[in-house]
Amino acid sequence: MPLSRRDFVNRSTLLGAGVLVAGSAEVLATAPGAIAAPTGGEAPAAEAVEAARRATGYGELVKDPAGILALPHGFKYQVITHTGKTKLVTGESTPSNHDGTAAFPGRHGGTLLVNNHELAGARANWPHPVPLLEGHVYDPGAAGGCTVVEVRQGGKRVTEWVGIAGTATNCAGGATPWGTWLSGEETEDKAGKNGFTKDHGYIFEVDPYDQAANRDPQPIKALGRYAHEAVVVDQRRGHLYLTEDASNPNGLLFRWTPPAGFHHGKGKLRALAADAGRLEAFKVFDSHGTFVDDLSRAVKVGTTYGVDWVNVPDRDAKTVSVRKQFTDGQVTRARKLEGMWWGDGGFYFVSSFARTESPVQHDGQVWFYNPARRTITLKVLLGVNTDVMGDHGNYDGPDNITVSPYGGLVIAEDGEGQSHLFGTTEDGRTYPIARNDLNIGTAEKPEFSEFTGVTFSDDGETLFANIQVPGIMVAITGPWWRLQHRRGHGYDY
Repeated sequence: MPLSRRDFVNRSTLLGAGVLVAGSAEVLATAPGAIAAPTGGEAPAAEAVEAARRATGYGELVKDPAGILALPHGFKYQVITHTGKTKLVTGESTPSNHDGTAAFPGRHGGTLLVNNHELAGARANWPHPVPLLEGHVYDPGAAGGCTVVEVRQGGKRVTEWVGIAGTATNCAGGATPWGTWLSGEETEDKAGKNGFTKDHGYIFEVDPYDQAANRDPQPIKALGRYAHEAVVVDQRRGHLYLTEDASNPNGLLFRWTPPAGFHHGKGKLRALAADAGRLEAFKVFDSHGTFVDDLSRAVKVGTTYGVDWVNVPDRDAKTVSVRKQFTDGQVTRARKLEGMWWGDGGFYFVSSFARTESPVQHDGQVWFYNPARRTITLKVLLGVNTDVMGDHGNYDGPDNITVSPYGGLVIAEDGEGQSHLFGTTEDGRTYPIARNDLNIGTAEKPEFSEFTGVTFSDDGETLFANIQVPGIMVAITGPWWRLQHRRGHGYDY
């Protein structure tokens, strides 16, 4: 039953101020020096942010002599894959443009990592595409796909192989409770464009344990065709939630409800009919029952909205993009809906930044959706960052995200200037974890690629992450326990 505006208004009135409080999931805010001003504003002075974060985290970042990754004292990294340097078992180079990644328990305490490769457009444009492994190709004209990387405990590389190939712009995705990876294509390109032989813009399932299960890759059409980012699974209720990174107009948050009698498991989704279940887009309203057209209008951490769900007319977007099938007032939009992660009985999701295409400008939001209450609450709000080349905690452009086993969140930065992995604690502080020191520009005009694919190993001892360009996967180890915060978050199925 959908949560009506009247239900939400009455509940808000009883609980006060329109903010619903429900334990640990409701207390994560942002750093005192990173809260956006009421009109979007600018991030505060570097000195204020620096003072706020000195009291937490792992300390100052130390410049890397190798020019790849700056880390705090006591931490170290290993390069697992490097495009143009490491090779697959079949002899080709590791594909480029690393993006979303998930970690699964491997043999003898090791880890299996499924890694997206965000390769858009014509295959001929990419020097290091995902190889067209026989039997594992969806569309031979597309360059993207996923590889599976096996590492030993602590992050030492063992081997890498193709999971699926011939997909396009594989950006984010999500791990499932049954031990597979759902990889999303961030494109709407159809057959005939860029040399493609098939339509794209789908979700594909990849099994890191069973290569045979990845043969003859098929899109999960029931989840819709649009510019997919991330996906999470609510195992208790059966829903899948998905983000869309698109503009003109801004993208949507979706919910897929399985058909009656459906039970999740390996290979079950790809066997569904294209119209199976129900795909819906979200529509939110405030404590007064007023419709909210765009999430950028929330300018205060703790803002809570009620959520309704609106049916998608044509999920395969045969003639009109899914997000364009709705008129103003039918659904809520947000710019650059990106990473998601299940934890605390719901999921966190990111709106990376908002500019002139949105009602209010900001440099990042992180929201939490509570499926039991059918509400979203703003947890992190980053002001517009004018110090993009600084290293003082003025972060911008949150993208891939994970819930840390040590409390709070770990976020991959995809903004302007310097790129970081940074954390947010449960009591509202931000702190740096790593900085990308690999300059792919020039000395006069430095350029640093985004971080992607942030995820912890199953034992919590290793943090994996990617530098998207040229394509480097690293394993970071160190005294994670030094961050003294409550455990018990994570992918809690």
